[in-house]
Amino acid sequence: MARRVLIQTADFSPDQIYRDVLDLHGSKVGAVVSFVGLVRDRDRSAGDTVSTLTLEHYPGMTENSIERIIDDAQSRWSLLDLRVVHRIGTMTPSEQIVFVIAASAHRSDAFAGAEFVMDYLKTDAVFWKKESTSSGTTWIESTAADRQRAKHWTKL
Repeated sequence: MARRVLIQTADFSPDQIYRDVLDLHGSKVGAVVSFVGLVRDRDRSAGDTVSTLTLEHYPGMTENSIERIIDDAQSRWSLLDLRVVHRIGTMTPSEQIVFVIAASAHRSDAFAGAEFVMDYLKTDAVFWKKESTSSGTTWIESTAADRQRAKHWTKL
């Protein structure tokens, strides 16, 4: 199987990753759900225009934190494939930042797996995020809404 977690500075091709998943699993796949996250142009608090978003990580630790999220998802749903591509470095608004793809025989598992992974990426993946706006530079953390979405999964 291809690597489940890729951390990279370079942009990525969702179409190529989709094709790789289909090539690997063939007709066993009945559903593929994917999510592409983009850098927003507004910060979370003051509504300032974001000029850049910088993501830093700790090699090994970041990948391991995401692998644990994927393992948890695969223990909950019947998934043929589940992958995360996450960029690091400095990006500008509208650039791709994260890609999650889940493949399964059935749509409900693919939807749940992809959503679960994305919710936990926001709270449990080891990244440090810094926004630069006209007001200055600010380190950002998970929001209360992010934590609430992740908490939702503990009830299931």
